[in-house]
Amino acid sequence: MKALLVISKLIDTINEWVGRIVLWLVVPMVAIGAFNAIGRSLDKSIGTRLASNTYFELQWYIFSLIFLLMVGYVLKHDGHIRVDVVYARLGERGRAWVNMLGSILFLVPFALILFYVTLPLVAFSVQVREVSSDAGGLPRWPLKLMLLPAFILLALQGFSEFIKNLAFLRGVLPHLPHEAKREVA
Repeated sequence: MKALLVISKLIDTINEWVGRIVLWLVVPMVAIGAFNAIGRSLDKSIGTRLASNTYFELQWYIFSLIFLLMVGYVLKHDGHIRVDVVYARLGERGRAWVNMLGSILFLVPFALILFYVTLPLVAFSVQVREVSSDAGGLPRWPLKLMLLPAFILLALQGFSEFIKNLAFLRGVLPHLPHEAKREVA
């Protein structure tokens, strides 16, 4: 169990590191969006040409990167949406079972299937150097390439959550990974 917890800690560290770096992409995304909005207003009022589809696509690409690469970080911090009609009524051990089985039976296989299904599509996009068909469009292949690490980060974090819940059920961890945070909040 100790070796698995070391692996879990490594996965958590990777997703924490990726999440904290990717979080900074919010700043340029908002700045580009603001520039484009102001540019469009100025374009109409004084006839300049500041705004463009390139900025709009760049903002969309950055948002996509944030969404894709933060998925493991959000799961690590229990920030995902949960339908807890039943879950909230369960005790700690019941929640640990739901988390553990949900991770290993649904989340990890789903992320790996998405990786497998997406791989040929991403490979084709990279091979043809896919570009947006919009005027002033950007290359799409780098963004599509980010699907692969996103699904891997999600699968790894799902495995880490499985390990932590298993450790709790075996009595190695004193509480569920996210329960201490809930008690404080």
